[in-house]
Amino acid sequence: MPKKALLLVNLGSPDSYNADDVKVYLREFLMDERVIDKPYWLRYLLIEGIILKTRPAKSGAAYESIWWDEGSPLIVLSKQLQKAVQAVCDIPVGLGMRYGNPSIEFGIQQLVDAHPDLDEIKLVPLYPHYAMSSYETVVVKAREVVEQKFKHIKLSFKEAFYHDADYLDALARSIKPSLEKDYDHLLFSYHGIPERHVQISDVTKSHCLKVEDCCSKDSPAHLTCYRHQVLETTKEVIKRLNIPEGKYSNSFQSRLGRDPWLQPFSDVVINELPAKGIKKLVVVCPAFVSDCLETIEEIGMEARKEFLAQGGEEFTLVPCLNANEDWVRLVASWAQE
Repeated sequence: MPKKALLLVNLGSPDSYNADDVKVYLREFLMDERVIDKPYWLRYLLIEGIILKTRPAKSGAAYESIWWDEGSPLIVLSKQLQKAVQAVCDIPVGLGMRYGNPSIEFGIQQLVDAHPDLDEIKLVPLYPHYAMSSYETVVVKAREVVEQKFKHIKLSFKEAFYHDADYLDALARSIKPSLEKDYDHLLFSYHGIPERHVQISDVTKSHCLKVEDCCSKDSPAHLTCYRHQVLETTKEVIKRLNIPEGKYSNSFQSRLGRDPWLQPFSDVVINELPAKGIKKLVVVCPAFVSDCLETIEEIGMEARKEFLAQGGEEFTLVPCLNANEDWVRLVASWAQE
């Protein structure tokens, strides 16, 4: 019987686009202190008193616009990835979500029930870059679950893989077909985070957003710096695709609240590009490995509509890696590390 297993963990999704299910999901997500890092009482008042009064219906409508017959795209695609990795992996492969269902606890329980001799799990947070609101919260939650429910399990984690050469190769190859036709610009739209989170994650407490051109100057802070890591991803991908300066840029999407977030903002950038003569735009969202609300609806629908309304002519959204063959083989190889 296998003693080791692989557990893939993605962000998660509501059980349905019904406002009640969306409310349950948003409550779990937004009450996470690594997502909204306010004191508990303030976070509770903000979420229960303001956000959950109106946001579930609005978000539910957005989810409904992308919902597939099989369910939430992120969940469906994550299950496809799990199945594909299992087909080429010689140890059991499980799946869990940080928020919603199937939970991390459910994913571990399934593995333990199916393989009673299991004593080690390699967990892969499906985030290429380190951020306290993505990678870090998965690690913290998984450790809590194992400590409370599965003390016999040895837990290890795949580190953020933004600089993994095979990942960068797979990402570049996934983008290349969208560049084979004539295009004016390639935009790397990354998920945004508050500037404050970048500084909180800075292990030196003196580098990130404090030193001029901080992301290009060597520092131990880069090990947990989201901004540095996404810029490195772009730098490595454009090398592989031979994209010249001026024909690509970076931006950040999905900001929430009034605190300063990483800039420039994707919606602002995309709206301004047609006036600069960029009529044929290609957008890729490398912070996500599975297509979801933020890629399909926010970029593929809303950003596309705005770009065309401002005079753009062609808008191409590069699909996430999803169950891409190169990506599947890479994830399976991590089981052997």
